Amino acid sequence: QVQLVESGGGLVQAGGSLRLSCAASGTISSINAVHWFRQAPGKERALVAYIISGATTNYADSVKGRFTISRDNAKNTVYLQMNSLKPEDTAVYYCMTRVRGYDYWGQGTQVTVSS
Repeated sequence: QVQLVESGGGLVQAGGSLRLSCAASGTISSINAVHWFRQAPGKERALVAYIISGATTNYADSVKGRFTISRDNAKNTVYLQMNSLKPEDTAVYYCMTRVRGYDYWGQGTQVTVSS
C-alpha cells in the first residue's frame, strides 16, 4: 500500500511560481517512478512530468523549460517547481506512482493561474 498526498496548489498570477509537493508513505521502498498529471475542466488527465529513482526526468512539451520535477528521498517527497505560469496551466494536479502493477493516486491539488 502506498499513500500519496499533494500540497502547494493555490491561486497565482500569470508569470508567477508555485511549488507542488507529493509526500509518499506506506510501502515506499517499492516506489520507482513518480508522475505528475493535471486535469483541466472539460479535458482529459494529461501527463506533466515524471522522475525515476535514478533521477531521470521527462516533461510534456507544454511545460519544458518552465517546470522542474525533483525528489528528496530522505523526505519521501517529490516536488514540481512551476515557474512562468500561464492561465492554461490551470488544472487539478495529481501525483501518481505504480507499484506491482497498481496505480496509486493522490487526491489532487488545485492550481489556478489568473491572467
